[in-house]
Amino acid sequence: MNWPIQKLSDCCISITDGDHQAPPKTSFGIPFVTISNITSTNNLNFDGTLYVTKDYYDKLDDKRKARKGDVLYSVVGSFGLPVYIKNDKPFAFQRHIAILRTNEKLLSKFLYYTMLTKDFYMMADSVAIGAAQRTVTLTALRNMKIKVPNIKTQAKIISVLSSYDDLIENNQKQIKLLEEAAQRLYKEWFVDFRFPGHENTTFIDGLPEGWEYLPIKDAFSWIRGKSYTSLELSDTEGVKLVNLKNIKAFGGYNRGAEKRFTGSFKQEQLLQPGDVVMGVTDMTKERRLVGHVAIIPDLKEKMTFSMDLIKLLPNRISKCYLYSLMFFGGYSKKISPLANGTNVLHLKPEAMNTMSILIPNKVIMTQYDDLFTYYNRKIEMLEDQIEVLKEARDRLLPKLMNGEIEI
Repeated sequence: MNWPIQKLSDCCISITDGDHQAPPKTSFGIPFVTISNITSTNNLNFDGTLYVTKDYYDKLDDKRKARKGDVLYSVVGSFGLPVYIKNDKPFAFQRHIAILRTNEKLLSKFLYYTMLTKDFYMMADSVAIGAAQRTVTLTALRNMKIKVPNIKTQAKIISVLSSYDDLIENNQKQIKLLEEAAQRLYKEWFVDFRFPGHENTTFIDGLPEGWEYLPIKDAFSWIRGKSYTSLELSDTEGVKLVNLKNIKAFGGYNRGAEKRFTGSFKQEQLLQPGDVVMGVTDMTKERRLVGHVAIIPDLKEKMTFSMDLIKLLPNRISKCYLYSLMFFGGYSKKISPLANGTNVLHLKPEAMNTMSILIPNKVIMTQYDDLFTYYNRKIEMLEDQIEVLKEARDRLLPKLMNGEIEI
């Protein structure tokens, strides 16, 4: 179809970015969003964000305050990630993120789907400048051209694609509930000591009988990941290489960030579903990745991991309990400050040896493993469904956005 082609600047009231001044960070207030808060499903995850003061937020220009219907777009480093803003929750964001507010020519969600296409990403890639951190300038973004059908056609396309996104969002809500249930279970059993049979358990010096604190070096060991060169990476061949981008901010597994690795690696550097990996480097001052963990899902493929990660090998504890201890029990937050560095933080795993962790008895640990595994399997099933929905939407997306399918 011959749809009119227009510059983004002609379809938007404003195209700008976050404040260029370093905002005053606080422990509470208005959430401060960075690119790492953008999820693999192009939503914002506010878990673990830092905050800015309300006074700082109130003084921001209105066009830098995201509101319902705006579109965010990452423009520095990991550029090319769009987010459609679904509500008026206040938050601030870094200058590495652009904000676009459409005019009457363009429905904002149609813009979001346009920016989600591979064609738009390739346009952004062609105008990005720089080497270490490639950047799509605001000028380049404003000059990018897109196809703009009439509003009625835009609305029809949005309706078709939104049906997939609604199902994805519903799955995400269920995942959130399951994660919260697993966290409550950990707290109830291992913080409040309200585990099965606690009423009839003898406590000695504040610990249930048979429980103990054990030095980390006696509870688990670790394997370092594989170093590699860019020549050993491929778009289509090789095994999946789990890397630092697979660690969500402050913990959890981020699907879709794996690379393809064609080189060799040791047998001990293989990953199995249920393995626990920890980030040992970080380029964020907020220490979002270093010391934080992820549990490996079953992606039905052979997998290894990069040198930015270590694989944790439990000794007297289970993988489920180890992951929960780090993620729910706060040990990752205690380990993260042990990393040192100027521009890039590095964690020496040996630095963890000064810590001790709580070891429950085998009966309770086994019961906990069974329940945690139940929650985790349901989460993985929902994640698998999300991947199927995303693939179906993304196959349909370019055909709709290019007018190949008439609706």
